[in-house]
Amino acid sequence: MNRYPLWKYIIIAIALVFGALYTVPNFFGEAPAVQVSSAKATVKVGPDMVDRVAQALQKGGIQSNGIVFDGGTHGSVRARFGNTDTQFTAKALLEKELNADPADPTYIVAFNLLSNTPKWLQDLHALPMYLGLDLRGGVHFLMQVDTKAVLNKRMQGLQNSVRTLLRDKNVRHAGISRNGDNIEVRFRDAETRAKGKEVLASTLAEINLADVDDVSEPKLVASMKPTALKQTLEDAVAQNITTLSKRVNELGVAEPVIQRQGADRIVVQLPGVQDVSRAKDIIGRTATLEVRLVDETVARGTEESATIPFGSELFKVGKGAPVVLYKDPIITGDYISSATASFDQNQQPSVSIDLNGDGGRKMRDATRERIGKLMAIVLFEKGKGEVLTVATIRDELGSRFQITGMGTSEAATDLALLLRAGSLAAPMEIVEERTIGPQLGADNIQKGFNSTLYGFGAIALFMMAYYMLFGFFSVLALAVNLLLLVALLSLLQATLSLPGIAAIALALGMAIDANVLINERIREELRNGNTPQAAISAGFERAWATILDSNVTTLIVGLALLIFGSGPIRGFAVVHTLGILTSIFSAVFVSRGVVNLWYGRKKKLASVSIGQIWKPGQA
Repeated sequence: MNRYPLWKYIIIAIALVFGALYTVPNFFGEAPAVQVSSAKATVKVGPDMVDRVAQALQKGGIQSNGIVFDGGTHGSVRARFGNTDTQFTAKALLEKELNADPADPTYIVAFNLLSNTPKWLQDLHALPMYLGLDLRGGVHFLMQVDTKAVLNKRMQGLQNSVRTLLRDKNVRHAGISRNGDNIEVRFRDAETRAKGKEVLASTLAEINLADVDDVSEPKLVASMKPTALKQTLEDAVAQNITTLSKRVNELGVAEPVIQRQGADRIVVQLPGVQDVSRAKDIIGRTATLEVRLVDETVARGTEESATIPFGSELFKVGKGAPVVLYKDPIITGDYISSATASFDQNQQPSVSIDLNGDGGRKMRDATRERIGKLMAIVLFEKGKGEVLTVATIRDELGSRFQITGMGTSEAATDLALLLRAGSLAAPMEIVEERTIGPQLGADNIQKGFNSTLYGFGAIALFMMAYYMLFGFFSVLALAVNLLLLVALLSLLQATLSLPGIAAIALALGMAIDANVLINERIREELRNGNTPQAAISAGFERAWATILDSNVTTLIVGLALLIFGSGPIRGFAVVHTLGILTSIFSAVFVSRGVVNLWYGRKKKLASVSIGQIWKPGQA
């Protein structure tokens, strides 16, 4: 009657092994390390950097405890050491070995912390949970993107694209004006308006066109499609996140959090950083983009040995460098409305660039007489220029043009991202700022751990005193629940914060509630005169519906918090939702498995240890 098939015990055993494997990394602690990341927009850190770092450390006689590559937008390499003295020595050595020019470093070498989890566990993706700012200390910023500025810039670029297209196709208009989020194009007659509509519709797929019949002159009203508007805003927020991620590398933050919150807000969390002014300075730093003509009086290949003409300068860093460029730019990044990866007429990867009106005019004036000449795009940051690309001018360029010859789609995507992410897509203001000291974080960890430990201990004592052996089975199931919950959080690499610890404590209370229902149901069956084996079977089966009901309704609330919440509320919801799932498994599946293993083999079971059973009429 109360026997589990072997496959169910195998599932329980697998769950326990899984829980142990993915929970134990949280107890290994952290080791001092250094992180090597790119300081240049055009330089990516690849897996080959692992060998370079290893060779540099070997050359300096420094022993590392492991070097790992971490992929990402630009990638990074992290080397772990046994103590902080070795960490400081390694940082100085790597800065010297990896950067030929200390004044203009190619790579950033920053202090970091890495988990001491053994390699074989890391290969299984068994890593410790991240600790939030309230547990580790650091700086928290909540930044709001100026979406009006984003849309205004996009509409300006679109207005100039309309003007350029109509002029290039010899479609005469009576004026182009902007009215809110609409662009109005006036024509002399309906026939010309129809021709203009055809030209714009065939080229600008992101706009809706509507005819407006005016008494004096026909109009064509262009407005951005809702999907295009949404994409513009999302691109702007994504661009700001990319730019911030690149800048935060310089702070050497271990596991920074830079993520979108809502439609137009960005959360920046920098664990371990206490210098708020420096963090603000780096996050808010501006970068500028310039388009310049190549000075072809200096032959290609002789730039570093030739005499640089007056009015030109030599750039040694970037794609296509060294190259000599005129100092006066054609346009700056302020004139670029958007840059997206696309394909040219030969279906080869390219980058499409939209300029605003003044930018289009300047570009036309500069390229009209220079077809076949070379042009370069340079990114300036911290006063130093880096060449993003050198391209040949194939035709007179206007408000919309393409950079071809990218080679791969990845290269086109990277260049488009760099053109957009040279500076922030839109201004941002800090709407919330918090600084938490490391000592407060350590206190929070200790108090959170103690509260969970004492709560678990109190529950365990009560259950074993009130339900005897069945109480012990319940505590065992509760321990499995806690093990699985921590394992899942570690596997998902969730960020644990104080609200998360509160959710763990709540999960323990809810999990034991299911065991109380089961135990009381078994007592009720025994009071009704059922045999112990029949009472155990009926108790588990009839308590299941009630347990499922209560957990599903709570799960709905947890999912609502997860979907609509943000920040600490979302962190609480993640732990809460996972805790409900693990509690159902442990309270019903594991608990019954242990009970069946203990009592199921006894055919003539006279009694069970479940505490005092009061029967009707009993004194």
